[in-house]
Formats: sequence, structure tokens, C-alpha cells
Amino acid sequence: MSETAVYTPPKVWTWNKANGGRFANINRPVAGPTHDKDLPVGKHPFQLYSLATPNGVKVTVMLEELLAAGHSGAEYDAWLTVIGNGDQFSSGFVAVNPNSKIPALMDRSGPEPIRVFESGAILLHLAEKFGAFLPKDGATRAECLSWLFWQMGSAPYVGGGFGHFYAYAPEKFEYAIDRFAMETKRQLDVLDRRLGEAEYLAGAEYTIADIAVWPWYGGLVKGVIYDAAEFLSAHEYKNLMRWADQIAERPAVQRGRMVNRTWGDPASQLHERHDASDFETKTQDKVEAAASA
Repeated sequence: MSETAVYTPPKVWTWNKANGGRFANINRPVAGPTHDKDLPVGKHPFQLYSLATPNGVKVTVMLEELLAAGHSGAEYDAWLTVIGNGDQFSSGFVAVNPNSKIPALMDRSGPEPIRVFESGAILLHLAEKFGAFLPKDGATRAECLSWLFWQMGSAPYVGGGFGHFYAYAPEKFEYAIDRFAMETKRQLDVLDRRLGEAEYLAGAEYTIADIAVWPWYGGLVKGVIYDAAEFLSAHEYKNLMRWADQIAERPAVQRGRMVNRTWGDPASQLHERHDASDFETKTQDKVEAAASA
């Protein structure tokens, strides 16, 4: 290990805007809006303001799964929130999510709009509203919710911990990468052991637990996020790989992963979703534009 300067924390921490690496322009130690801007509102019962990060994908997958299961009341508008531009700090967005993180949902299906923020809360809200992807049996429901909340508590170690220091930090720090790689591999082992016992996380049934965990941990072992599958020896987690591939084959998952996506193959992107036909028309337009470029 190369020698590095020893850092001694100051008595009182102060904000150094030069720090923060790739996302320095959107990191700040205070909450609240930075500018006034109302959010757009479409015609559907659910208005989603998001981006296709793993947390955003959870909700678009859930909505697409609900529609695929015949719940027409789950129709939604998905508005692109570009976090690199600070869209999440607008007055309209902060009114929906005071934490200024995507995804944020406005449920306009009732007499009064209801705001829902935090991806796990959104999944639970939708599951309870439509009576879908949440087991009714007490023991299986408890198992499902345990894995849902496991994901909410565990993923920050993968994202803000491993992902940040491995992929985004301005410098590579051996201690930080080793520390969070160790924890990430422990979490992968937790999942692999569970998925050696059952087809899905809650048991035999596909639930919001799988919808919550797949974008993060399925994406990680398949090399979709952080390009770290080889580094983490993802091939060792055979049960987890089986599960990741199985869920990726679901048509609703494939559609949900496209929504609010602005990177990668143009055919995999659907910047905004306002109608089911958008998947066909807008995606085809992108394919044709890419072919003629």
C-alpha cells in the first residue's frame, strides 16, 4: 500500500465544495429547494418523477408489473428528473420529496393527492393499494417485508459505499474499497444463500422484495452497475445469478428498466413514459436515428 497523508479531522467540519468527485455539483450539507419550478402533471393517476438509477427502476418495474397483471388503475406518467442538473432541488420536487432524492410519486387516484417518497415506501404503497406482489399469508408477508427493508438498509453500503469509492471517487483509496467490497460480498452471500432455499426472496412467489432487490444486486452481479462483476467474483453466486437472469426475462421488468433511462444503447432508453405505446414508437425512433447517424 502506498503512503498517504494522515488526515486529522478538524474540530469543526466545514463544507469544501471542491470535494465530492463526480457528483460534487449536487452534493450539499443543507436541504430545501434551490430554485422555483413547478412539476409537470400528466393525465394518469400516478405521476412519477424519477431517473433510471436502481432506486428509480424499482418503481417503474412495479408499475409495469401492475399493468401487466391487469391493474389498469396503475397507469402512470414518468417524468425525467435529471439529478446531474439539480432537478431534484426544484421547489416542486422538494414539495413531493423533502429529501430531494428520486424517485418521488404523486398518487392522484383519490380525491386528494398523496405524496409518497422513498422507493421502498412507494413499492409498499402500490402493493397495498392494488393488493398485488405482497403476500397475504402472515408468515410470507413478514418474509417479504423483511427482505424489502433489508434492501433499504443494505443498499447504501453498495451505492454510497462500494460504488462511490470503486467507481466515482476522485481518488482510489484501498481501505475504503476493501472495506465496502467486503461488506458487499457479504451481502451477495446473504442473498445467494437465501436463493438457494427458495425461488424468490419471500419464497415461491415473486413480490415487491424481488422488485426492490433486483435493480441493485441483480445489476451488480450482471455488471450493469459499477462494472464490478469480475472484481467481486460475481460468478461465484450461482443462486443469485439464476434469480437475476430469471427476473430480467420478465417483459414488465424489461419495460420498467427502460423508463427514464438516458444512457446506454438508444434502444434501451425511454426518457419519459406517458402511454404504453411510448415503448414502441419512441424506442423505434431512437433505433432508426442511431442507424442513420
